[in-house]
Amino acid sequence: MKLVIIEPLGVEKEKLLAIAGEYVSDRVEIIYYDTKVMDTATLIERGKDADIIVVSNLPMNGEVIRGCDKLKLLSVAFTGVDHIDLSACREKGVTVCNCAGYSTAAVADLVFGMVIALYRNLIPCNDVVRQGGTKDGLVGMELEGKKFGVVGTGAIGMRTAKIARAFGCQVFAFSRTEKELPGVVYLPLEKLLASCDIISLHVPLTEETRGLIGKEELALMKKSAILINTARGPVVDSTALANALQTGQIAGAAVDVFETEPPVGSDHPLLQVKNLIATPHVAFATKEAMVKRAHTVFGNVKAWEAGTPQNVI
Repeated sequence: MKLVIIEPLGVEKEKLLAIAGEYVSDRVEIIYYDTKVMDTATLIERGKDADIIVVSNLPMNGEVIRGCDKLKLLSVAFTGVDHIDLSACREKGVTVCNCAGYSTAAVADLVFGMVIALYRNLIPCNDVVRQGGTKDGLVGMELEGKKFGVVGTGAIGMRTAKIARAFGCQVFAFSRTEKELPGVVYLPLEKLLASCDIISLHVPLTEETRGLIGKEELALMKKSAILINTARGPVVDSTALANALQTGQIAGAAVDVFETEPPVGSDHPLLQVKNLIATPHVAFATKEAMVKRAHTVFGNVKAWEAGTPQNVI
């Protein structure tokens, strides 16, 4: 049986293969590729003889899936699977497992890095000091007492809510499935948007969530509010958000995700406004998270080999 790690996973090769060895049986041959490629032909060439493919966020479209004739298991080193053609996988009988949970702490950490950066003007402050300036016009705000809205209360949303409470925020949430969360009050989305000072998005990308935050939703928000998106780019209408920031309809935003994976074109509407912090899809990317992810992705392989697949999509 052949297992192909079709792209680097953020862990040095020796350590990654050592982790794989803890989970994968001796009868599995492991092939490791340490370069990232995007074109369909090369992906098919890499995976055509694989029974198992480990992939992070490369686009595994239908042509790639169908071109990998022997493929039986796709172990995705990622939480979201919107880059995987699940229809093609079902058509070919390929089991797909993900790595939900590995980046919960990492993503929640970045949310508050973004919030504090916006509230305390960290980027303008850095620029001013380097230019010999002072704090004039850069007095910030505190999180304590602010109304913090969490949209989506999966693992990351729940951790974000918990941290917000530790900062002394009043925490509100909107989610398809409501849970018993200490100190968290669920509200309809429209009411949450209208009443909260900070909105943090934590929903997967589905047909229901695509464009969840658009022109009408942004118009409901306070002029002093900020929006944080570490979920998926298409959950937010980028043009509408850029317009809302440009016109002062909301005070600021921070985004880690776009319609496509970075690099992002310099003409992207969100890169034309000043009151926005942009990061290149790094919320999940910490050293600790990469190791957690490696253990989960190969744990998925072990469970599948044993006939008890886990984390199945």
